[in-house]
Amino acid sequence: MKPKHYLITIISLFAITAIVLFTVIYLGSVAKNKEINELKHVVPEEIGWSSVKLEEAESYAEQIGSAAVMALYEGKVFFSWGKINQKYLIHSIRKPFLCALYGIYVKRGLIDLDKSLDELGIDDIPPGLTSIEKQATVRDLLMSRSGVYHKAAAEAQVMINTRPERGSHTPGTFFYYNNWDFNVLGTIFEKQTGKKIFEAFKEEIADPIGMQDFLLSDGRYQHERNNSKHPAYHFRMTARDMARFGLLYQNNGKYGDLQIIPPEWIAESTTSYSINNLNGDGYGYMWSIIPEEAGFGNGFYHTGTSVHLLAVLPEKKLVLVHRVDTDKDFDITWKEIRQLMYMVAEARILN
Repeated sequence: MKPKHYLITIISLFAITAIVLFTVIYLGSVAKNKEINELKHVVPEEIGWSSVKLEEAESYAEQIGSAAVMALYEGKVFFSWGKINQKYLIHSIRKPFLCALYGIYVKRGLIDLDKSLDELGIDDIPPGLTSIEKQATVRDLLMSRSGVYHKAAAEAQVMINTRPERGSHTPGTFFYYNNWDFNVLGTIFEKQTGKKIFEAFKEEIADPIGMQDFLLSDGRYQHERNNSKHPAYHFRMTARDMARFGLLYQNNGKYGDLQIIPPEWIAESTTSYSINNLNGDGYGYMWSIIPEEAGFGNGFYHTGTSVHLLAVLPEKKLVLVHRVDTDKDFDITWKEIRQLMYMVAEARILN
């Protein structure tokens, strides 16, 4: 064999060996990561739940038109029904997702909650913000107390019907469930961090906690330029990935050995600062607070178009997820969903 051909053969063998080793190491790492992050499913009775009662809940879920339901106790899935791997629009549950990102970047010093809209250079299409409205802070927006009642993207009719008059309340003094606040928080996040919401969510949360299904293409912006320059930011997600997000909050922002969301942020953001004008429950930073009279113990939740639900109940060690195919017509009600959640909770047979 000529020296040149021999050298080429040696280099080729080294290259092939390197590729094989890289593939083995990479696939092994992926498999290990998947194993670590895989949700554990258990027989209900193993952790103190009744299969018989959960079968009744399953029948009720099918009857009312649920698409998927999941319940986790101490991080273990004891109830899983429906299309848990089907991606559905999450509607307003986008807000806790952004709240989690805020916690991460506030901790890093890239976002100052006490900065005003004026200091951040935030305005909107005519009629633009007044000098008083521009005094609203990032914290005011997180609490939905900005006092800015400008038209917004992705507003439900009930928001439009209940929107106060411009200038009727000064910043920080009045709660109104306000998509303008929530959408502008998206603008502020991207401006202050230099990152797009969906890319940051995938990098900071989805990938580290092992979401199986979330892709960047599952995020999209909804622009309504005749109403506002600030778009809504929508996610599509499966029930099992949403359960992982709930579990992250159940574990005080920690996933495995990795602290993802600062625990002090979880405490601050899930403290009630207002009473929600739409349902009478408390409201923190883009989380609804479960009232004591509900019988679930301390906890917090958010809904999407009143039919999607993510609830975290630290005292009960529960995470509850409910999904509906809102791409189609549906007639399920919030009252029915609450009844379903009570049926799941009442399937507990051990204290």
